[in-house]
Amino acid sequence: MKKIISLVTILTIGVFVFVGCGKSSTTDGSLTKVKDAGTITIGIDDTYPPMEFKDSANKIKGFDIDMANDIGKKMGVKVKYVPTSWDGIFLALKAKKFDLIQSSVSITDKRKETMIFTTPYIYGGNAIFVKTSNNDINGEKDLNGKTLGIEMGTTAQDVLAKITGIKEVKKYNAMTEAFMDLKTGRIDAVVSDPQVGDYYISDKKSDFKQVKSMLNQEPIGAAFRKSDVALRDEYQKAMDELKKDGTLSKISIKWFGNDIYKK
Repeated sequence: MKKIISLVTILTIGVFVFVGCGKSSTTDGSLTKVKDAGTITIGIDDTYPPMEFKDSANKIKGFDIDMANDIGKKMGVKVKYVPTSWDGIFLALKAKKFDLIQSSVSITDKRKETMIFTTPYIYGGNAIFVKTSNNDINGEKDLNGKTLGIEMGTTAQDVLAKITGIKEVKKYNAMTEAFMDLKTGRIDAVVSDPQVGDYYISDKKSDFKQVKSMLNQEPIGAAFRKSDVALRDEYQKAMDELKKDGTLSKISIKWFGNDIYKK
């Protein structure tokens, strides 16, 4: 997980500048609704370790989960998770199936057209993972003629669409399925967030490795409906307090083995 450090050193820049935000509002009703209910509902894709996933006891856990639970405490509300397939999670937010998404959502210009975000709390992106024995793929230029695996609906799809010469991009419902096909040789590489791929292969170093060269880097934040400015602002306030009091650093060390928030 040491690779994450280089991706998030600029996290502290612009902490108080909201991404894709409008003017703060206390009258849109979104915060009042959550406070009155006493519960904030959060959409997640629970197949994305170490960020959000189910353990062997079917309990939801991960970096995002610990962080959201502590934000809920700061806000004085309970937290309820709504597991949702990634390819439908943004439509579910729009349909008000939950109040927000905190599930490793990359902040992109396209997504900012329909949603508002907190400031980035981590930086991810798209890394290439191959079998340990593969020395032919060392970066983007080596993807020509290759078959790649990605999770359906992730930004990897857009990134790879801009690269010419790729033979095929196979889309999976979960990264675990993609890595299984990589192991059996059905695909040549998997493209995934580095922290997710690193966590998955942490006990499988004999089978997989991450290619040193990243395809891109992406800021990650919590996503809200455009109308819910008041709720986003309160969530951001709690997030900032957790960073300031060292809680996020403790969560980072727990899941990544190092403090990604250390200046």
